[in-house]
Amino acid sequence: MRKRPTTTLFMLESLDGKISSGSTDELDVDKDWCKIDGVKEGLHQYYEIESTTDYFSLNTGRVMAKIGVNDKKKYHKKVEVNFVIVDNKPHLNEHGIDYICNWVEKLILVTTNKNHIAYSLTDKYDNLDIMYYEELNLTRLLEDLSSKYNAERLTIQSGGNLNGAFLRNNLIDYVNIVIAPLLVGGKDVSTLIDGEAISCSEELNKLKALV
Repeated sequence: MRKRPTTTLFMLESLDGKISSGSTDELDVDKDWCKIDGVKEGLHQYYEIESTTDYFSLNTGRVMAKIGVNDKKKYHKKVEVNFVIVDNKPHLNEHGIDYICNWVEKLILVTTNKNHIAYSLTDKYDNLDIMYYEELNLTRLLEDLSSKYNAERLTIQSGGNLNGAFLRNNLIDYVNIVIAPLLVGGKDVSTLIDGEAISCSEELNKLKALV
């Protein structure tokens, strides 16, 4: 079994740790913060850094839907990146998959949904692969990405819950955070690390010290 890829968590967050503008999927950093005076002027710095991230980038179908891939008319410029998208519900529709396949070098869709719409599109796109799991195991996923695709490095740009799962399983090697001069607030707004919190001192080993 090959060693898992080196994983980097790369994220844009507000000063108070929020990675969304609010608690609904209608709100999203990429769509909203470019409209806010005092924040929009510096956002180009984040996107310049983002363009230097790894050849393999992991995200979720929910995040892709939030930034509008399911209904965007103007297609993104082609980039030499492989997207690993975790999508179970699914959040992506046929147009969203078409948009991403025309955007990136390869779309590797990870799902626990045997009826995902992507299965009906594999003959249409030669850069669409599906990795099916009965239950998602992040360690196994990283090992499979390494063995099947030679993914030696992987950037994680997903939501708070999946970020939290990577953290609790000790699967994040590097953290690269860009902090916007903005306070969002709201206890129900997604943060950099969401998911289940530790509840006792015996679980302190699940916390990740920055060294």
